[in-house]
Amino acid sequence: MDGIITGEGVVLDSRPASAASRVLAALLDLLVLGVGVLVVVIALGAVLPSPSEDAVRILVVVLVATVTIVVPTTVDTLTRGRSLGKLALGIRIVRDDGGPIVFRQSFVRALVGVGELWLTFGSVALICSIVHPQGKRIGDILAGTYALRVRGAARVRTPVVMPPALAGWARSADLARLPDGLALSVRQFLGRAASLHPASRVQLGSQLTAEVQRYVNPLPPLGTHPEAFLAAVLAERRDRELTARLRAGARDAVD
Repeated sequence: MDGIITGEGVVLDSRPASAASRVLAALLDLLVLGVGVLVVVIALGAVLPSPSEDAVRILVVVLVATVTIVVPTTVDTLTRGRSLGKLALGIRIVRDDGGPIVFRQSFVRALVGVGELWLTFGSVALICSIVHPQGKRIGDILAGTYALRVRGAARVRTPVVMPPALAGWARSADLARLPDGLALSVRQFLGRAASLHPASRVQLGSQLTAEVQRYVNPLPPLGTHPEAFLAAVLAERRDRELTARLRAGARDAVD
């Protein structure tokens, strides 16, 4: 398998990152964070040379919340799972389907991390990462993410295009959510189909089509090519998820 291609065209190894590499990445992030906190404390000391006890307590609470939740959430969201430590160790946090993480996943990981990373000095996260088959910590399990190794340079990713002949059918079809593993297999197949042996291409395309058809109603018109059907399902699924996120964002902005 060639690996997972992210939205930025980065090739990701199909194997999860090891617990050792995640620990090293976390230590690097902790070092950078410690330097940042030191700079902030020195700056606050210069601005507030003699703060009251109440002010000190408030500043401590704000600083702890910022360090444990706000900073990790912001960094993971903006970098799509690649903090400085992860970048240095060749690691990226992705969703279970291989897609980039968003605010929700970043926030869940940071929130759970308060207990499994900060309060237990990372021991709980390390044990869970060692015993889990995908190297997940508890935050990854709850957020639906895991750490992958980035093993290559940028490659251009061809987006899945809706076949014009199936656009009308796809818009009106009832498409249930595909299991993450199946969606990932279909995406990788469509990206690699041109390089496959013709017999393997037909066999794998037919197999994936049979699996995806269980989540689609009604089925496409008779005679639809398997690859066209798979592309239509992924393209419509992507468009519906994007529309749902945009609507959710609009509602949050109004509220």
